[in-house]
This record gives sequence, C-alpha cells and structure tokens, in this order.
Amino acid sequence: MAKGILIRAPGGRRDYPNSLRGPGSIKCFGLMDMILKLAQTDDLAVLLPLVQDYHAFEQISLPLEPLKQALLFLVETETAGRIWLIQQSAETVGYITLCFGYSIEFLGRDAFIDEFFIMSSRRGQGLGTAVLEHLQIEAQQLGVKALHLEVAKDNPRSQRLYRATGFRPRERYILMSQQVKIWLK
Repeated sequence: MAKGILIRAPGGRRDYPNSLRGPGSIKCFGLMDMILKLAQTDDLAVLLPLVQDYHAFEQISLPLEPLKQALLFLVETETAGRIWLIQQSAETVGYITLCFGYSIEFLGRDAFIDEFFIMSSRRGQGLGTAVLEHLQIEAQQLGVKALHLEVAKDNPRSQRLYRATGFRPRERYILMSQQVKIWLK
C-alpha cells in the first residue's frame, strides 16, 4: 500500500509533508487540492452519511446495521479491498471503494469499483476525473491488472466520465448478479 504519495498535476505549486496527510493518502494538486484518504475505522461516522446519500441516489435500500458491518469489514480487511475518502479544502466530499477479486482472463488480481460518490455540489469540476486517474495509480501499486465498474444505463454523465478516464463497455458481455442464499440446516 502506498503511503502518502504525492501526485503533482501540471501547474501544481504546493507540497505538504506526508505527516499532514496520514498513511495511505494520495495528495493531488492542480486546479484543486484533493486528498484520497484511506478510510480507517474512526472514519465511519463521516463515511456512513455519504454512503447513505449514494444509496438514496441509486435507490439501494439496506438495513443500517448490516451496512455498517459491510463498511467496517472493508475498512479492516486489506485483502478484501479499500475505501478512500475524497477530501477537498479540508472537507470530505465523497468516497470511492475498491473490492478485490481475481481473473484468469486478466492474469491476476482485478478490482471492482463498487461505489463512487461525490456530493452533488462538487460534481462537474473535474474532481471525478482526478479521483479515477489517481485511483488507477493506486490500483497498479496494489497489483491490480484490471479495474471494472458498473454504471446505470440512464446515467450518461457518469458514462462520459468513465469513458474519458479509459473505461470501455464490454459489448459482448452483460453484468449479471445473484445474491447467494444462506441455507440453514
């Protein structure tokens, strides 16, 4: 895991010591100052309302306690994935999650961008592009060979963002899901 990586965009002027960012954070400069802060257990109070906002937007309904447990598992289990808080001007404005898998087709570890949310007041300013570009660097350092995501068919704005950052639809395939049932004896 990268520790306090400095990524200087063209025109970036400032640098802060790693100690101001914390472990696992990525500092980005350019049109905006942005930090991707690796979420820790004590960040759940900030993360949970953002996740709930995203779920409301996507019409996902989950009970609160299982949702908290799922977030806690991902934060505490490095082999499962990562959650980063997106911070700008000392404010947390979103989050992005990366969940690990393995692919024979891609010859190694792959990862799914499971959730990506930026507050509506911060959209359309290049923040999403910056997050995805820097996430690709972090994914490479984590040994990820391929990134995957899903996007709603009726969300052309997000589709444009993903295409602009290198994601392509897999025209021969559709994503299908099945919730695994737990059978009790």
